[in-house]
Amino acid sequence: MAVIENLKPRSYIIQALIVAIFIIFFIRLFYLQIIDDTYKQIADDRGIRKEQVDPDRGQIFDRNGKLIVYNEPSYKLMVVPSQVKDIDTNRFCDIVGVDKAFFIKKLTEAKSFSRMRESVFLSQISADEFGRIEEYLYEFKGFYTAISPVRKYAYPAAAHLLGYVAEVDSNDIKKSGGYYRNADVIGKSGVEKSYENLLRGQKGFKNIVIDRFGREVGPLNDGSEDIAPVAGKNLTLTIDIELQAYAEQLLVNKRGALVAIEPSTGEILAIVSSPNYDPNLLVGSLRTKNFAKLVMDEERPLNNRALSGYYPPGSTFKPVMAAISMDIGSLSSGDGYGCNGGYAMGGHTVDCHNHPYAGNVELGIGHSCNTYFCYTFKYFMEHNHATPTDGLRDFNEHLALWGIGTRTGIDLPNERNGNVPDPEDYDKIYGKGSWKASNCVTLGIGQDQLIVTPLQSSNSMAVIANSGFFYTPHVLKYAEDVDSILQEFKVKHETGINDSIFPYIQRGMAGAVNYGTARIAHIDSIQVCGKTGTAENPHGKSHSWFSCYAPQENPKITVAIIVENGGWGASYAAPIASLVIEKYLKGEISEKRKYLEQRMFDADLIQKPKPETETPADSAKTKNLIQAAVLPTKK
Repeated sequence: MAVIENLKPRSYIIQALIVAIFIIFFIRLFYLQIIDDTYKQIADDRGIRKEQVDPDRGQIFDRNGKLIVYNEPSYKLMVVPSQVKDIDTNRFCDIVGVDKAFFIKKLTEAKSFSRMRESVFLSQISADEFGRIEEYLYEFKGFYTAISPVRKYAYPAAAHLLGYVAEVDSNDIKKSGGYYRNADVIGKSGVEKSYENLLRGQKGFKNIVIDRFGREVGPLNDGSEDIAPVAGKNLTLTIDIELQAYAEQLLVNKRGALVAIEPSTGEILAIVSSPNYDPNLLVGSLRTKNFAKLVMDEERPLNNRALSGYYPPGSTFKPVMAAISMDIGSLSSGDGYGCNGGYAMGGHTVDCHNHPYAGNVELGIGHSCNTYFCYTFKYFMEHNHATPTDGLRDFNEHLALWGIGTRTGIDLPNERNGNVPDPEDYDKIYGKGSWKASNCVTLGIGQDQLIVTPLQSSNSMAVIANSGFFYTPHVLKYAEDVDSILQEFKVKHETGINDSIFPYIQRGMAGAVNYGTARIAHIDSIQVCGKTGTAENPHGKSHSWFSCYAPQENPKITVAIIVENGGWGASYAAPIASLVIEKYLKGEISEKRKYLEQRMFDADLIQKPKPETETPADSAKTKNLIQAAVLPTKK
């Protein structure tokens, strides 16, 4: 008990010391926070701004390593609404170069997004404007400048293929799961859209200490809490940009499309839609104005006819018709059909041009005999098919294996199916069970309700060049960490047709160039195998088609081209396709064919007033740029 009594004074002393320490801390805090305003002034004079740092978007190269899409710095004016206080609005508008209505509108939008977080007030500011604005920005608290990359295009070509980027909309933000914020950019079409996740990179963030005027003092904690952006992945595409630019030049002042494929891989070498436009039109402060003009242009330059254009294939379909008929046994290689100027059956007549007797498959294709292929279709429908319905369903199934009537799966957006009519289509026209092969016999010559895209036509040439299979057409050749994507492009798509059938088809297509309707496509030392087509058009002059591949042995390129309202296939489509082939395989056009090249350059099938917005399809200046872009030629 005596020991316990001795400890009590000590415990009182300890308790007194603890209380004294708390009192001292309390007095010091009271002094600092209430009496001494030094730290209050520092807090008032300093703030932290968290800035988003946009990553560099991945660059894009062609198959030969040429840079075709890159980035340049772009300036923008940011605003944090909660910090905007007591500013001279009129002076601000004068310095920035906007009116008061714009100021109110943008500030209201920023507040609706977030009062505490930054928003883009003005984007796409030029370097001169940027310097002028930044000089006076200290007067306007809540505003600051930032830099972000903007796309630039090295060639005034390949706009439909490459696509464009634009600021995100509400749907983009919603679908992104929180990645995108107001004023971020996103790929809206073409490669920019298909490979957005690879190209966009990863955003960074930095914490900036600012003074009371919004001026930067320095990084918070020497930048130790910042997150560095990660640049997007660079892409190497399958296209040859020189070939692309050359093909576009040949299609200037013409409506149509061209697709060139390397049949052994499915790689797209060129993909053209005309009328075209310079991709640089959709960059910078004039983007909105130019986009509106392109949308309103009656020639629809924004539409990608190569992937979404719907056309009857005409006689370019005849090699396919021959192959599937030989496959089921309704046509033999030696079958011949007489032609007295056309096919007539049950009151239905299909005209044909004057040509020698088509005594076998090769001659039928070479002379492009309509009568031959009307009979070929009729016998296909009747061979081992109990009803026309069964025959047409088999027709559909065969063509689907060729990628006709269905999407090929190309890695670009907005590809359309085309159309192969099914029995229900004719049931609606003639009544269920009340129609037969003669009612739709022109399907055998690529007319009636048969519709393809230029991509599908070029892909069908790849099937013939490969003797029965194709690879999914694609535009991505290489990017880091995309092996799974590239593996999909290495899968063979078999048509199931015996490869022994294709030599007959191939010789027939060679004959079309050597002695038939496509003689204008002849190239010295290169055997082109092709098929002209003249597709009927209810709205005007027929469309000019040519589908081909070359050379006959070990094919390197397929080309399908349609020139709207171009008339005969040999008028425009065949010459242009052969020039593209010669340019790709030889690197230059021979002197003896220069006249043909110039005639295609000069041909104008549109003949309409030129719009204010100049594009590669209607600008002599841009034509010169394209000519410069394709030099020097490959040797």
